[in-house]
Amino acid sequence: MRILVCISQVPDTSTKIVLKNNNTSVNSDGVTWVINPYDEWYALIKAIELKESGIATDVHLVTVGKADVEPVIRKALALGGDEAVRIDADSNDPYETAHYIAEYAAGVGYDLILCGKESIDYNNGTTSAMLAELLGVDYIGSATGIQVEADAAVVTREIEGGEETDICNLPVVISCQKGVAEARIPNMRGIMAARTRPLKVITPSKVRAVTEVISYELPPAKAGIKLVSPDNLDELIELLHTEAKVI
Repeated sequence: MRILVCISQVPDTSTKIVLKNNNTSVNSDGVTWVINPYDEWYALIKAIELKESGIATDVHLVTVGKADVEPVIRKALALGGDEAVRIDADSNDPYETAHYIAEYAAGVGYDLILCGKESIDYNNGTTSAMLAELLGVDYIGSATGIQVEADAAVVTREIEGGEETDICNLPVVISCQKGVAEARIPNMRGIMAARTRPLKVITPSKVRAVTEVISYELPPAKAGIKLVSPDNLDELIELLHTEAKVI
């Protein structure tokens, strides 16, 4: 069984975001880039677990981006990916991204495609579902557990008020979230091997994006801390009601 894991590059959550060009783009100078946590901690690690258990034979990685994303995809290789592909395009449109990945994946043929449930930069959570539609395969979202039995995937996912278990024939696209796998740290051997491993670069066909970013807006600055005497519970309750609006 061959698995494809979709990897995206996102800013580290500790990075201070600075806008430019009249708030229409993000200044990348000084930004620390990382693998999207949902892609790394859950989708990729689950794929590696399936390979270690003997269910999968190969774990391939794919990302959409220019040359600056290569350190991120190499970290994914260090964690345990076998091969990596960079689709040479720059896009923040989920349909455009899904189209590029589908175009590549259709020519290879994968039994299982794993994605994080969303990226932590745009939080669209739609690329994986679009990818399944473009490939003409089934899709299961927000998985918290995945088992592969024969030619089918048994997937546990959260629903409002509980969980449900679905079974779906392969091939299938699954988006992953917390619970699917336990996070890992790459070892030195994997890091050194990933530095020299070939990285395939593909030039995609042109496709028209269906969305565009008009502008960005930073969140309002946090208000200062207000101290309340432990003897003045009436003031505390009033502030929680009128300012914090939590009661």
